[in-house]
Amino acid sequence: MNKDLILREKLALQRTILANQTTLLSFVRTALYFLVAGLSIRNLLKIENSFLLEILLFSSSLLILLLGLRNYLSQQRKIKDSEKHIGDYQMEYLAK
Repeated sequence: MNKDLILREKLALQRTILANQTTLLSFVRTALYFLVAGLSIRNLLKIENSFLLEILLFSSSLLILLLGLRNYLSQQRKIKDSEKHIGDYQMEYLAK
């Protein structure tokens, strides 16, 4: 088995893990933007029903955060499942 291939596969897996973490942080950042917008909307705009807009922004923030966590966990599960294919998995499969 070519050791360079195994190293390349492991490095690709590490890049995938880092990309997944970066995506989660992007979701968290966007959720925080919506949260800050909801907190500051009453002071910036003089709207009669600003409370409804605040609730909409807070719920959007929570929804974005939950979607990001769900995406992260499902991708993490797929990454962990694909780790078994690194290296000489065919030889291990045939030996059993």
